[in-house]
Amino acid sequence: MRETGKDFYSRLRSNAPSALEPMGLNWLIAAAIATVVLWQIPGGDYILYPFSILATWFHEMAHGLMALVLGGQFYKLEIFSNGSGVASYTISRSLWPIGPALVAAAGPMGPPIAGAGLILASRSFSKASLSLKILGGILLLSTLLWVRSWFGLLAIPVLGIIILVTSLKTPHWVQGFGIQFLGVQACVSTFHQLNYLFSYNAGPVGLSDTGQMQKYLILPYWFWGGLMAIASLLILFHSLRIAYRSQ
Repeated sequence: MRETGKDFYSRLRSNAPSALEPMGLNWLIAAAIATVVLWQIPGGDYILYPFSILATWFHEMAHGLMALVLGGQFYKLEIFSNGSGVASYTISRSLWPIGPALVAAAGPMGPPIAGAGLILASRSFSKASLSLKILGGILLLSTLLWVRSWFGLLAIPVLGIIILVTSLKTPHWVQGFGIQFLGVQACVSTFHQLNYLFSYNAGPVGLSDTGQMQKYLILPYWFWGGLMAIASLLILFHSLRIAYRSQ
């Protein structure tokens, strides 16, 4: 029995190819630009509030996990309703000055690297689905191990559950697009607080991440801010180029 055009289109959507259509790429790039712009204008954070919280989680988790990789301790992660956060950790003084500088850089650079991994995973729908499950699972696991603020204890598991449900209950094409969209959000989260990236101080909490890098690596904070901003854009560009490259 011959397949109708409608039947074929339905089957195509449920077993879509590993690369999304070029229009999807254009939409993702537009979404990334819109996200960066909205983060910089008054009221923009309200529109992108869930992604702002996720960006903070990516940032603070990167600090803590880098400290663990360097043999230190990751004590707790606090995320607040205004979108800010802080990771509490220690590292061995034997690693100074490189160790503290690496932990400081991990905050802005960890999310783009993780985002690139999510985007590249979208080339295969089995990997996209698995990546969503891993991300959702890590959100829940981090709640048990490190999250200690009341708001974080509410928001982080909710985000984790939503991502897990997406991986289990949505069509393949939704999962593929969703993992790419989350990857783009992770990459552009470096620009969540662009003024922070180019600031020496971080208010009452002390030095900013780039201020810490200036302290330990001498070169000025604005140099490190610019370098990480450019690196984040390059990571996003190349991960999308690879994901959409002809098979």
